[in-house]
Amino acid sequence: MPTGAFITFEGGEGAGKSVQLDRLSRALDDAGVPVLATREPGGCPSAEVVRGLLVDGDHSWSPVGEAFLHCAARAEHTRVTVEPALAAGTWVLSDRFADSTIAYQGDGHGVDTAFLRSASARAADNLVPDLTVVLDLPPGVGLARARVRGADTPYEALSDAFHDRVRQGFLRIAEAEPQRCRIVDARADADTVHAAVLKAVEERFGLSLRGA
Repeated sequence: MPTGAFITFEGGEGAGKSVQLDRLSRALDDAGVPVLATREPGGCPSAEVVRGLLVDGDHSWSPVGEAFLHCAARAEHTRVTVEPALAAGTWVLSDRFADSTIAYQGDGHGVDTAFLRSASARAADNLVPDLTVVLDLPPGVGLARARVRGADTPYEALSDAFHDRVRQGFLRIAEAEPQRCRIVDARADADTVHAAVLKAVEERFGLSLRGA
C-alpha cells in the first residue's frame, strides 16, 4: 500500500498558514500529487464540533481544559481523516497539528509541556509530520493582519506577552527538531513566502515544483 506524506503548517495568529497551505495544495495538485487539505482543531465532523466549543465566544476554558479538547479533536482527526488518507497514498496538508498545542497551551498558557507532548502523541497515534513549516513573524504584525481580514478568535484578544511566548515556543520546537521543521520568514509578501515553502518541500521530498 502506498504511503503519502504529512506536512503541517504552524505559526501564530495572522502568519498566513491557510493561504500558504492552499497554495502548496494547488502546486502539488498541478504536479500530479494526490493531496488533501485539512485543519486543526477540526478536519472531520466530530472534531469540527470540538472546534466550535473552542472558538465560540460563549465558552470559556481553562488552559488544561483547552488542551484536553484539542487532544480529543486530534484523536478523531487523526483516526478519521489523516491516517486513512496517508495509507491511500495521499499527501495530507494540515493547518496546525500537535505543535500548536505545545506552543499555545504550553508556552503560552503555562501547561506542562512534557504532559502536552505525551497527551498529543497519544491522541495522534504517535503520528509525526514528515515536514513542518513554521511561518514566523512578530506577533504585532500577525495580529494586525488578522484584524484587517476580520478574524475574531478568543486567542486574538490575549496579551502581546502571550503571543510572544507562543512565537518563542514555535521557534524552540523548530530549533530542537531541524530535520522535521523549516522556519520561513512570514513577514514577506505571499509570493515570496510561497517560494520559500516550495523550496522547503522540494528539498525535503526531492520534488520539482518550480513555477507552481
